[in-house]
Amino acid sequence: MKVQDAEGKIDLGRRLRIAHVITRLINGGADENTVHSCNWAAQGGHDVALLHGETVQPEIRAKVDPRVELIGVPGLTRSISPVSDMRALLALTRTFRALNADIVHTHTSKAGILGRLAAWAAGVPAIVHGVHIVPFVNVGVAERFAYLALEKLAAPVTSAFISVSEGIRDLCLSAGVGHPDKHYVVHSGFDLDRFRNAGPPDGWRDLLRLTPDAPRPSVLLMIAAFEPRKRHAEFLDAFNKVAVRLPDAVLVLAGDGPLRSTVESQARRLGLERQVVFTGYRDDPERLIALADLCLLCSMREGLPRVVMQYLAGGKPCVACDLPGLREVLRPGINGVITPADDLAAMADAIAALLEDRARLACLAQSAAATDLSNWDVKLMGKRTDAIYRAALNHHRASTGVSTTPPVRNVALPR
Repeated sequence: MKVQDAEGKIDLGRRLRIAHVITRLINGGADENTVHSCNWAAQGGHDVALLHGETVQPEIRAKVDPRVELIGVPGLTRSISPVSDMRALLALTRTFRALNADIVHTHTSKAGILGRLAAWAAGVPAIVHGVHIVPFVNVGVAERFAYLALEKLAAPVTSAFISVSEGIRDLCLSAGVGHPDKHYVVHSGFDLDRFRNAGPPDGWRDLLRLTPDAPRPSVLLMIAAFEPRKRHAEFLDAFNKVAVRLPDAVLVLAGDGPLRSTVESQARRLGLERQVVFTGYRDDPERLIALADLCLLCSMREGLPRVVMQYLAGGKPCVACDLPGLREVLRPGINGVITPADDLAAMADAIAALLEDRARLACLAQSAAATDLSNWDVKLMGKRTDAIYRAALNHHRASTGVSTTPPVRNVALPR
């Protein structure tokens, strides 16, 4: 229930009703960001609901604070389906009205469109969209046109956009999505100390399939869901070059997803069974990072993936394909290497060169450990998000004439 005073004003200093919306709950960065945001608000005393689609993985569900109400939304799927999408739109609208939400915070592209339109139809005072990835970049012409049109349709009813990087924000603005005053950057936070203080997993020799007397090999690590945009299959073709130059190197691929079995079959076809280890989902990514010598990311589309900051927090340099916002934290020649987005062969060359030059690799590792990651502190993410919520509600109050306070834009976010 909304907390209001006698004049019908929303009391910004008291409990709020906040509804988050995401298409699916899987073991991914956007999903973990969403769960952290929900948990932070619930722990702060607010009433929080997390509305999700039909795909839910138990590991991420288990991370949701018990005080957060989980609500499944019929028809909310990742793929575009006019019938299912209309069903989801109506279900979201009804749910927002029933919750009497003060704030709706949407996440990811599909839920962002449907959730914002439903929140507007339900008369929600503040509608916030989390931009974890730009849906109209590095896609086909038809998909770009459709998503850009939908984003521009939803922009006028959006109180605030929260991008995970400056690069993502700038892509939205250059495409004409939303007014600059509505755009904020809040980096996707996590527990920094967990990664800074980790050691390798118990039984790491068994994980790498080493015999008792075998020397420790060079270990490469990529943590990513097995989805097309992560390019596991394409990278395995390029990794063949590394395997030839460094036959003792081991590539650890951590994660799960619909393409895992396909990539495993490809590794067998390429004769890489001995050099590629598939771990599946792990709840101790910090320990895998502690085991690695060099960490990797070869996605073709991302926001600013938290895994890069997790690599650096663990003191490990990263070789990554170029992405919007990546240079905010990954500095070529200092704490990692950035290669062209469309050239995985160049990425393989960079990996091999680093493994062959242990002195340079050690320098990069030292700088990785010293990288300032304070903006990615999970508590700071919560505080900044809360400040944006309150600015959006204050602006709504002023614009509807219930307050003489002028609307606030470009709110100073906590540091």
